[in-house]
Amino acid sequence: MIGMRFTDRRQAGRLLGEEIVALDLADPLVLALPRGGVPVGYEVARILGAQLDILMVRKIGAPGHEEYGIGAVVDGASPQLVIDQNIARMVGADEAYISREVDRQLAEIERRRAIYRSGPPIPLKGRTVVVVDDGIATGGTVKASLQALRRSDAGRLILAVPVAPRSTLNELSAMCDTVVCLMTPEPFYAVGAHYQDFGQTDDAEVVQLLADAKAWIKSSAK
Repeated sequence: MIGMRFTDRRQAGRLLGEEIVALDLADPLVLALPRGGVPVGYEVARILGAQLDILMVRKIGAPGHEEYGIGAVVDGASPQLVIDQNIARMVGADEAYISREVDRQLAEIERRRAIYRSGPPIPLKGRTVVVVDDGIATGGTVKASLQALRRSDAGRLILAVPVAPRSTLNELSAMCDTVVCLMTPEPFYAVGAHYQDFGQTDDAEVVQLLADAKAWIKSSAK
């Protein structure tokens, strides 16, 4: 896989699914991080014959540089915030800024939930949960996700991504039971550099993929 570039998120998901299926998981649930993780998670779930749901999490970006994550907020009964305090200090993100960003990102989570959800979240109790995104850079968003899931009733916790830096995976591996990653390039510049097509995933695509995934589960249960 060294030097490889994925065609797009769907192709990356198919390759990732082929790796995960070898784990022979019992009744897995795929949780994708919207929006870019959903096309990847859709293909993983299709190959596993698994249910697909979304994990509502939003990055907290640096002042003036929103793509540079300093942490993340995860929705739930009690929203959970994970902030890398060292990075926050370095980029000048004080408590007032972080508080404003948390409020803004929780509002965006509410907006997306109203668009994406056609029913309640799939229960996690005792389930093998596969957390999927289109890639990891600093890992703040995924870290918040894994910490939230560890506090849930989920059973085995698996992190699955097409590409990530080795140093970040080493840190995240202590927060889950298994890590599946196709590429760990060094030096690591950006997730999008490892895709030929890394265009933005829009809301309409997320809604359609979730509906398609729900339809195949209903069909297979007949």
